[in-house]
Amino acid sequence: MKSVEGQEIKVILVGESGTGKTSLINIAMGLKFQEGVELSTSAATFVTKILTINGKPYTLNLWDTIGQEKFRSLTKIFIKDSKIVIFVYDITRRATFKELDYWFTTIENVLGDEAVSGIAGNKKDLFAKEEVPEEEAEKYAQDKKVPIKFTSAKNPLSFNSFLEDLLKKYIEKTGGKVENKERQKLEAKDGTNNTTNKKKCC
Repeated sequence: MKSVEGQEIKVILVGESGTGKTSLINIAMGLKFQEGVELSTSAATFVTKILTINGKPYTLNLWDTIGQEKFRSLTKIFIKDSKIVIFVYDITRRATFKELDYWFTTIENVLGDEAVSGIAGNKKDLFAKEEVPEEEAEKYAQDKKVPIKFTSAKNPLSFNSFLEDLLKKYIEKTGGKVENKERQKLEAKDGTNNTTNKKKCC
């Protein structure tokens, strides 16, 4: 595949209405979460965010889609050409978790297996009202063969780190190389990355 460096990468958040997709995008853009304010999306919109991986900038277009039942056919239009898909559900509403099957089928029908995907179990800060146990959600993600992250608009790092992980996965999928500096440190410490112990060739 062609290198993604310098290209705009379409990232789309899908899921039911009220799962917090808009709030997650807002905190990704550095905006503060507003307690008690319900955000709704009446049309699919996107914002642009730059992430730097290994010193190289990548432009992400973060798309916020319409989750309401009556707009689902419209949502499919905006899914096209997405490179990263984040399935969002509300951990306090089991109905939004059950609808993930619909969204996975929709994405597969539109994109096949071209995109990198992940699940965001959102509103982690409301764990006391949790209707979907983490173990159940993790098993679901394992069955779908995608990573899962439990996020909260009150904790920007939770979503931003997940977004970065998915970008790295996409870079690797498209033939790029992502250096894991923490892994390199561990390898150097235990000697697994020590080239002096390896036989030289030629």
